[in-house]
This record gives sequence, structure tokens and C-alpha cells, in this order.
Amino acid sequence: MKILVFNGSPKKEKSDTMHITRAFIDGMNQAAPQQVQYVHVVEKHIEYCTGCFSCKRNGGTCIHNDDMREILDELLKSDLLLFSFPLYGYGMPAPLKALLDRTMPLSSMAMRKAGDRYEHVGQADFSHLRYLMICGCGFPNSTHNFEPMTAQFKLLFPHGHTIITVPESPMFNAPEAAEVTVPRLALVREAGKQYAANGTIPSELLAAICSPMIPEETYAAIVNGGL
Repeated sequence: MKILVFNGSPKKEKSDTMHITRAFIDGMNQAAPQQVQYVHVVEKHIEYCTGCFSCKRNGGTCIHNDDMREILDELLKSDLLLFSFPLYGYGMPAPLKALLDRTMPLSSMAMRKAGDRYEHVGQADFSHLRYLMICGCGFPNSTHNFEPMTAQFKLLFPHGHTIITVPESPMFNAPEAAEVTVPRLALVREAGKQYAANGTIPSELLAAICSPMIPEETYAAIVNGGL
């Protein structure tokens, strides 16, 4: 499988969330060798979408001649798009949002009804793609934090999506938290293995990964004590 990983964190390799993503990829490789390409979005030259819709009228060519042309080409050659990023303002970091905005050339101005919503008709064939979101946040609880981003991801990619959200993710960059982070990353590797083999993650395993690693009050006390 050809996997294109978009690392949306400005911290690049030092991202808390990338610990989770690397473990997931390791698990996939345990099931079968994968072809993986990493894109640190903050390193790319990606202009903001101006909403001119030129790309939707001229066959998919954007007015900006920047790194997005190569990224779109690699995107269409891939089998799985993995979006790895920390939660920023209950959404994704700005560089990654700019990248997603610039996928406009993949669709045309024409619309069609799909279920109870309308969507743009594609100018390219990306029906083969699957989508995976791995998002971490610094709060100790999963509820009332990830919901806006989860809803957006489902709307962006209504078919073939899988979502992993992990609270307390700064602990993955803390060696002293290894007692709880190492077992959690083992669960993530198992999830990657299951995903590569079956295309899904068992619900019980996913729930365990997305749960707090230590009690919420304990985590908050540790964070506040270090301020």
C-alpha cells in the first residue's frame, strides 16, 4: 500500500502526535511492507486558496505555481492519506488547513446530490483513496474537544475514513511517562496491524487508544504543577 502521511504539526518530527503515527505505521508494516512517504506540511510552499475557482473551470490548474502541484500528483498516486496533527483551536493547524483548501483542483463547479447533501463532481478519480486522521491534544479528556475536528473530517472525506483521537498526547514526548505511553503505543501498533490486514480497527481497541492514559485530574495537576 502506498501511504502519504501529512504531518500537520509545526514541530515536524518532534510532534507529540507523530509518536502515535509512527507506531501506527510500524504496526501496518508488521502486517505487510508499506510504501510510506512523509510530508512535513510546514516545510512546503503552499499559498492560500483565493476562492477564484479558476481551477474548477480550466481542468484543474491552480493560479499558484507552488508545491501543491507536486503534492496533488502524489496524492492521486496514493492508496491511503494519513493526516497526523495536533488539535489547534478545536481544528487543524493552519498549514494543514491551507493544504486541504488547495485540493480544490480535484473537483469541478458542477454539483450532484449524494444522500442528503450536495458535493462537487470530481475532475480527478480519487475513488480508490482511503483517509485516516490521527489527532492528539493536550487536554486530559476526549469529549468536548475533538468533536468539531471529527465532524469536519467526516464531511471532507465521507467515504473510507478512520479517525483516531488521543488526549494527553504531550506525554508521548515525556520519557518519565513511559509507564503509560509504552503500553498505549503498543495498542496503536496493534491497531495499525489490524488496519493493514482488514481495513478496519476493532471498536474496543479504538476506544482503548482514544481514552485518557491517566486519570484526568492527575494529568491536569501534573500540567499545572509544571507551570
